[in-house]
Amino acid sequence: MSTPTLSEPAPSRASIASKTTKAAPSKAKNTPAPTSQAPVRDGFGALPHAQGTTFRVWAPAATAVSVVGTFNDWDKDANPLQAEADGNWAVDLLGVKAGDGYKFVLQTPAGELTRNDPYARAVTNSAGYSLVFDPNDFDWEGDNFQMPAWNDLVIYELHVGTFNVKEQGHPGTFLDIIERLEYLQGLGINCIEIMPATEFPGAYSWGYNPSNPFALESDYGGAEAFRKLVKAAHQHGIAVVLDVVYNHFGPGDLDLWQFDGWQENDGGGIYFYNDWRAETPWGHNRPDYGRPEVRRYILDNALMWLEDYHCDGLRMDAIAFIRNVHGEEDPGADLPDGWSLMRWVNEEIKNRQPWKITIAEDLRSNPAITAGTEQGGEGFSAQWSASFIYPVHQALTTMEDRDRDMHAISRAICTHYNGDAFQRVIYTESHDEVANGKSRLPEEIGGGDVENFFAKKRMVLGAALTLTAPGIPMLFQGQEFLAPGSFNDTEPLDWAWAEAHGGLTQLYRDLIALRRDLRGVTPGLRGQGCNVFHVNNDAKVVAFARWTDSPENATVVIANFANQPYQGYTIGLPADGNWTVRFNSDWHGYDQDFQDFPCYGTNAEGGEYDGFAQHGSLDLGPYGVVILSRS
Repeated sequence: MSTPTLSEPAPSRASIASKTTKAAPSKAKNTPAPTSQAPVRDGFGALPHAQGTTFRVWAPAATAVSVVGTFNDWDKDANPLQAEADGNWAVDLLGVKAGDGYKFVLQTPAGELTRNDPYARAVTNSAGYSLVFDPNDFDWEGDNFQMPAWNDLVIYELHVGTFNVKEQGHPGTFLDIIERLEYLQGLGINCIEIMPATEFPGAYSWGYNPSNPFALESDYGGAEAFRKLVKAAHQHGIAVVLDVVYNHFGPGDLDLWQFDGWQENDGGGIYFYNDWRAETPWGHNRPDYGRPEVRRYILDNALMWLEDYHCDGLRMDAIAFIRNVHGEEDPGADLPDGWSLMRWVNEEIKNRQPWKITIAEDLRSNPAITAGTEQGGEGFSAQWSASFIYPVHQALTTMEDRDRDMHAISRAICTHYNGDAFQRVIYTESHDEVANGKSRLPEEIGGGDVENFFAKKRMVLGAALTLTAPGIPMLFQGQEFLAPGSFNDTEPLDWAWAEAHGGLTQLYRDLIALRRDLRGVTPGLRGQGCNVFHVNNDAKVVAFARWTDSPENATVVIANFANQPYQGYTIGLPADGNWTVRFNSDWHGYDQDFQDFPCYGTNAEGGEYDGFAQHGSLDLGPYGVVILSRS
């Protein structure tokens, strides 16, 4: 299997330069903050309490550490930290409150270093300074959101900066997303997956270059706006999954780099490997998964999103590069500490909040990624499915009908991991699949003309498979209204397309309703059962059944991958009775170019066909998908 193209480009110099630099904060007219007898709070970073704030930082190579900020005129001599065990330094300062700015000043073998707090929950910007943040000062209004079951999830991946831009020349914000929640709810979406939103250099980025892993991006509205988004999403019945990046940090504006002055081989210092294990596609900046303090740092980060911010799950980026230096099945480059770290994180999440989901982007079709930790697996709830996206994308973009491989489609439909259909996330568009030299699916099919018949018809084929095959379906922002071109972090989603293509949006709405059985007629699409019982590689037609309790109560999906209508096309049927059409993708109401090829359902007739004791005949439109269930 070929290695997929990865999407996390290093930030450009222009991107880094676009962030306002604050190298030397202006001094305020304050007196040094009084120090209490001993730190009163456990944990790392700035920990506010009723009387003040505890500061704690790990800097084992430092010989002295102090905290400077708006509370002490940025005076490095005013508030020294006391040395603790294991290279930690701490002080408790009375009167220091949420919103106060600060940095650490470290005396090290490499000289004096001024650093942002590795655990900073908020920063002025990636080149600025840290801000004391109180995670308990937000009114969640009794938020007790119930995470949907995996077999009911429909995920919508979005990028904060481009999803709903309201201000020209400024990226979109968390608050801008709130304005579209009603639309997403009406579409049937019950989970949004947010591309990485922690602080990065510049105002524009995909987010896969985190400079401050604990701080939410200031240009997106920071922590306050993010909490408002999560609360609002829950009020609309929508879960929030956050994309996190643990395979590398940086590379820009990265105060973690050689944090306390120590390094080997010109490496990154205490937070990073300092040998060949540091190499990643994004620089020599892989965290040291074997160092206990770094393992704790990553675990603390994961738990923070789920517990303090009420996120409902995490999607972990490119974990193949956490378990192996080269992201391959190469035993000589394995990182066993990376494997055990991800297993530990998943175990802790399962022990604390087992209803929350963790999704791995591994794309190596390795069932151990989602196997239980008690079986030696990594314990992820689900993983992005290479076994679906690649053969389906290939079939949809192949120019000539005769070259489409229905056997490959057959294998893609019913694949599962560890006997569980919902351990995989399936899609035809994601941020990786619509960028990096690639385009959105209808753009690739139509050769630049997304409005042509073939682009729309075959895009619908892919949507129907995604929303009927076993797995957790995922859409990418704008996919439902035929968004053109490729994804980039500076081009806003054009919502005028949603109005212009309201019919196609209705098609997605109908498919999602059937996928979630919101109309009470397709429970099979929520079940584990799957059988591709009809594969016609000459006519380019496949049919499969999905069921929960019994194949006799199945939902049947027939997909025609040819630009050829069929009248009286015969397939086997899992049970006797009348089979009613619940969806016909060729309906003219979905798009004016669709031909309204009629399909009236069928009555099962006795006679063996496709391994069943009965069969039926129905009409299929060109590149058409029909969904049937018994009346």
